[in-house]
Amino acid sequence: MKIKIWNGQEYAGNPGRGPVRTNKPVYSSQPLYIAARPSDDQAARRNAKEIINELNALIGLKGVKKLIEEIYAFVEIQKCRQIERLAVEPLSLHMIFKGNPGTGKTTVARILGKLFKEVGVLPKGHLVEVERADMVGEFIGHTAQKTREQIKKALGGILFIDEAYSLARGGEKDFGKEAIDALVKGMEDHRDNLILILAGYQDEMDWFVESNPGLRSRFPVHLSFPDYSSLELLDIADLMLKKKQYELSSGAREELRFVIEKEQKCHENSGNARLVRNLIERAMRRQAVRLLKPGNKMTRDDLMLLKREDLIGEANDI
Repeated sequence: MKIKIWNGQEYAGNPGRGPVRTNKPVYSSQPLYIAARPSDDQAARRNAKEIINELNALIGLKGVKKLIEEIYAFVEIQKCRQIERLAVEPLSLHMIFKGNPGTGKTTVARILGKLFKEVGVLPKGHLVEVERADMVGEFIGHTAQKTREQIKKALGGILFIDEAYSLARGGEKDFGKEAIDALVKGMEDHRDNLILILAGYQDEMDWFVESNPGLRSRFPVHLSFPDYSSLELLDIADLMLKKKQYELSSGAREELRFVIEKEQKCHENSGNARLVRNLIERAMRRQAVRLLKPGNKMTRDDLMLLKREDLIGEANDI
């Protein structure tokens, strides 16, 4: 994949006279990194660092953060090598995300889009999230058309396909295969203007890649999103509550931890961060009912505090 830098005006190397600005894209048989003006580059780096900090502020995901930091560093170094007229290496950024629901796959994809825009890999960096129903049609030719439409929406950014393995479940006669073929063609046609991320459960995504040998070479970056521990889920709950201007009483925190651990023991896929979000939203509704009972005099602290009684029995109600 050739990576082009899209920071304002583009520059092409001009031996003997230094960089020369041009309004036209520069093409080469080799992957080309086009250096941005120093002022633009400094601003982009500041913004990129802020985005990296946003990524690092997420709970857990140590392996994911490490790999993304490596990708960011590699892109930056290739830009420096381009300025010095050194050979640069190609980097394919199509990815496969593996993990259970609620482990942060979509959140990380959005952050990646913003990061790739700042470092010049993508001109827009937006995320288009789709699933099988958005691409697979009901008759021959319809699927390719629908898939091309989704690709067109994602140009300049990231096309994120959730439960991507479902495209191959129907066998040779299923229209899902037509969608896969259209995606592969789109990757080739828009190699400088599109990043594709396929996401889904670990085992299903491993099967999906093995079922189509052509996919493995096109998706060299595989990120695994592990389930959160109970303590990590409590930290996620604290972040969610802080944003919503709520807080837990000591009893409510104990109850929340009990419910989370019970769900993790009873269900292999407990829902992770989605479970926490559902628990909190249900507790907020219960708190509202409690506070509106006749005779209650609400204070600011009452409006912010969730109590144990707001969480008891949550696992059976969400």
